[in-house]
Amino acid sequence: MRNTVLKLDSRDNVLIALRDLRKGDQIAFSNGSLSLASDVPAKHKFATENLAPGGNVIMYGVLVGKARESIAAGQILTTRNLAHEAAPFHESSHAYAWTPPDVGPWWSKTFLGYPRKDGQVGTRNYWLVAPLVFCENRNIGVMKRAFEEELGFAPPPVYRRQLADLVRRYRNRGSSDQDEKDLFAIEANPLTSKSNKVFENVDGIKFLMHEGGCGGTREDSDNLCGLIAGYIHHPNVAGATVLSLGCQHSQTAILRDQLKRRDPLFNKPLLVLEQQQSGSEFNMLSKAIEQTFLGLTEANKSARVPAGIADLCIGLKCGGSDGFSGISANPAIGYVSDMLAALGGRSILSEFPELCGVEQGLIDRSINKEVGDRFIQLMRDYAARARAVRSGFDMNPSPGNIRDGLITDAMKSAGAARKGGTSPVTAVLDYPEYSTRPGLNLQCTPGNDVECVTAQVGAGASIVLFTTGLGTPTGNPIAPVVKISTNSELAKRMEDIIDIDTGPIVTGEQTQEEMGTAILERVIEIASGKVRTKAELLNQDDFIPWKRGVSL
Repeated sequence: MRNTVLKLDSRDNVLIALRDLRKGDQIAFSNGSLSLASDVPAKHKFATENLAPGGNVIMYGVLVGKARESIAAGQILTTRNLAHEAAPFHESSHAYAWTPPDVGPWWSKTFLGYPRKDGQVGTRNYWLVAPLVFCENRNIGVMKRAFEEELGFAPPPVYRRQLADLVRRYRNRGSSDQDEKDLFAIEANPLTSKSNKVFENVDGIKFLMHEGGCGGTREDSDNLCGLIAGYIHHPNVAGATVLSLGCQHSQTAILRDQLKRRDPLFNKPLLVLEQQQSGSEFNMLSKAIEQTFLGLTEANKSARVPAGIADLCIGLKCGGSDGFSGISANPAIGYVSDMLAALGGRSILSEFPELCGVEQGLIDRSINKEVGDRFIQLMRDYAARARAVRSGFDMNPSPGNIRDGLITDAMKSAGAARKGGTSPVTAVLDYPEYSTRPGLNLQCTPGNDVECVTAQVGAGASIVLFTTGLGTPTGNPIAPVVKISTNSELAKRMEDIIDIDTGPIVTGEQTQEEMGTAILERVIEIASGKVRTKAELLNQDDFIPWKRGVSL
C-alpha cells in the first residue's frame, strides 16, 4: 500500500487510516506530522489537531460532527467523543459551472437492448406478475411455482438436492467415523446448472409479493399503485399480469391512472384479473395462466438491437457501507454517473437520510431554482416526519457502519453523496415518481437497501450500481444489481455476491477515473445480456415498497 493515511480535502481536520495504525506511530501528512494518541484501525478517522468540546470536525470539506469532549491530535474519533452535526442549507446563490469528463470515445459505443414502443430501451426482457394487495400473495405463489417449473425459469434445486442427499446418507449411515464425516460432506455447487427454457428471448417471468394495498394509509396504497405502475412501464418489462381482490384500497383504476401519468399512450400488454369478479379462484388462476402464457409468446418475439449509452438509466446505491466507501467505490460510480450525464443518459441518486450535511452542495448544483427548492422541501419534510416520531437522520448509521468507521450520519452522507459525481442536478423526484430528464436525478427514498433499490427501479433504473464495504446480497426482480466492493478483502471473502472490486483505488493501483471507466465497460456487457450479475445468478429478487412512514 503506497499510503498510510488519506486526507480528502485541504479543509479537513481528520485523516483516514488506510491500514491498522498503532498508538505512538509517527504520521506525516500535508500540514505536518503527529504521533498517534491511540490505536486507529483501518477505515477509521483521527484528529489532526486538538479539539475542544463543541469543536467542529471537518471531512470531505464539510461539517460531519462536533466534539463531545476534548479530542487530542492523533486521537481516534468514536461515538463517545464525536456527535452528529450537519451544516444548515439554503437556496443557491450562484450558478453552477461543470466541466464534464472527456467522453469522446464513448459516443460511438452501444449496448444490445430491447427497444420498447414508448422509446425506452430495456437491458432485460421480463414478463411481470404482481398483486395489487397482499391478499393475492398466495395466488401469486401458485402461479410462480407453475411457470418457473414448467418454463425452465426455476433456479437449480441445489439445496433441495443437498438436503435429499443428506437424508439418504442419514438413512444409510453406518457406524464408522468416515460415515459420519461423509454425512455432512457438501459438494460445492455454484448454481451453474442450466434450465431448458421454453422462450429463448424471454429472460424470465418475475413475481412480486408485498404486504400492502389495504389496511394502511391511502397515501401508502396510492404510492404502491404508482410503484407497480413504474415496474410495468419499466423498459425491462414486456408485459404484465396483475391480480386484484377487488375491495382493497389499491384499486385497478388508480393503477391505470398511474400508468397514464408515466405514458399517456401506454399500450403494453396488461392483464388485470379480479378475484371477486371471477367466480372462483380456480377460474381466475386458469385464465391468468392461459393469458400470461400467450403474453409470453409475444414477448419472445422481441430481440436485442444496438442502442446508445444515452438510453441507459443507472441507479446509484450503497449498502453495508464502510470507511472506504467514500474513497473507492462511491466516487468510482460517481465518475460513471458523470460520464453518463455527459453522454445524455440518466442516473438516480437516492437515500435522502444519507444526504444529510451535503444538501448545500447538491442545491448549488441544481440546474434551476425550481429543482433546488424541491430538494429543500423534500429534505425538510422527511426530517420533520422523522422528528415527529422521535427519530432523526442522526440515527441512520448502522452498528456495522459504525464499527467500520462511519461514526455520524453526516460523515456517512459525505461519502455516500460521492456516488452522484459532480454533474448538475437536473431533476428531483418524490417517491414513487418516474425519471425522464437526462442527467443526475435525486430521488426521495430511505437509505434502507431494498426499499431504495425497489424505488430506483420503479423510477426507471435499468441497472443499479450497488457499492458495499461489508457485503450486502441485495438484488431486484427486473433490473440487474451490480455489487461493487469497496475493498479487496471483501471481494475475496464474499466472491459469490461481489461483481467488481474497487479495492485497487485504496492501494493506489488505480485511480477513481480508471475504475469508473472499467465499471462502465462492465455495465455495457451486463446491459447487453452478455454478463449476468451475481444477484441475478442467485435469483436475489428483493422487492419492498416504502411505506411513507419513517424508514432511515
